Amino acid sequence: MTPTPAPRDNVAAIPRYVPGRPPTPRPGLTTYKLSSNENPYPPLPGVLEATEAALTSMNRYPDAGNTLLYDALSAFLGVDVDRLAAGTGSVALIYHLLQAYAGPGDEVVHAWRSFEAYPIAITAVGATGVPVPLDAEFRHDLDAMAAAVTGRTRVVLLCSPNNPTGPALTQTEVDRFLAAVDPRVLVVLDEAYLEFVRSPDPVDGVRTQAAHDNVVLLRTFSKAYGLAGLRVGYAVAHPEVADALRAITLPFAVSVPAQVAAVESLRHREALAGRVDALVGERDRVLGAVRAAGWQVPDAQGNFLWLPSGSRTPDVVAAAEEAGVAVRPFGEEGIRVSVGEPEGNDRVIEVARAVAPPA
Repeated sequence: MTPTPAPRDNVAAIPRYVPGRPPTPRPGLTTYKLSSNENPYPPLPGVLEATEAALTSMNRYPDAGNTLLYDALSAFLGVDVDRLAAGTGSVALIYHLLQAYAGPGDEVVHAWRSFEAYPIAITAVGATGVPVPLDAEFRHDLDAMAAAVTGRTRVVLLCSPNNPTGPALTQTEVDRFLAAVDPRVLVVLDEAYLEFVRSPDPVDGVRTQAAHDNVVLLRTFSKAYGLAGLRVGYAVAHPEVADALRAITLPFAVSVPAQVAAVESLRHREALAGRVDALVGERDRVLGAVRAAGWQVPDAQGNFLWLPSGSRTPDVVAAAEEAGVAVRPFGEEGIRVSVGEPEGNDRVIEVARAVAPPA
């Protein structure tokens, strides 16, 4: 047999992304997918209509310059257009950043456990990941991360709120970390869930980026805005960093419907705030009930909770499945449960009460 062409050696080492699976259909029972941190609400008012109108031009390529999107984001954030770069979700921008700034022989420091795509993107470019364990409260250990930075470090990835464990960084922590890190190291502040943060000292990502040329801010329309299926995210960065991102991004990456939906979504801030407040209220309700059932759940600042289920992980997953709820296990470390419809959330509470946490 003729051998097939071989990919680069690092490709075989890339860990595979594991998406949240849908629930198993159960006759007579409404099931809930709480495994992917999706927004349970439909598009914001006017977004569906604007997107449908945009589909009439699907025979044309998108505006590769993302002009309408950049103009809308510039006004929304108060930043110059040359500081913006768009991509197919903020995850694509993570890949592009690492393509631009890291490679074989370079190191990328990140917390672990954190966003599952980080090790994938790091390995894909041939760089070396330096995972730093979370602290006892499932938070970034920023002192340990700063100590892990060496002369080979090109990028540091900060996830706030941290997916999948939930806690968010504070402005005080980030300021102290940036003061300790060589400004030649690119620090990525991944804020996919920032709209859900209710911390007394929240990170002001835009202000932080403006004060530090080595900081890149990543945000997305997938979570709070409910546009996960359209894939649109953006970066705010120093103009030279943003230019590098735009140079690497695939031409025409963000589709016409995605650009239009994102721009229209930015026009409905009041409706967005109401939906986010409702999800935060549900998050806090479930968090309180699950803790009352004996589970030691860390602070939750995203639209999800982390159950440190350990050896009880298979039992919790099975009980949730029986209740018609799909959740996202991470080995036997723990389980991430998205905040969804109230009925689905009620079933999560029932599962937490029915299955005892690990001793």
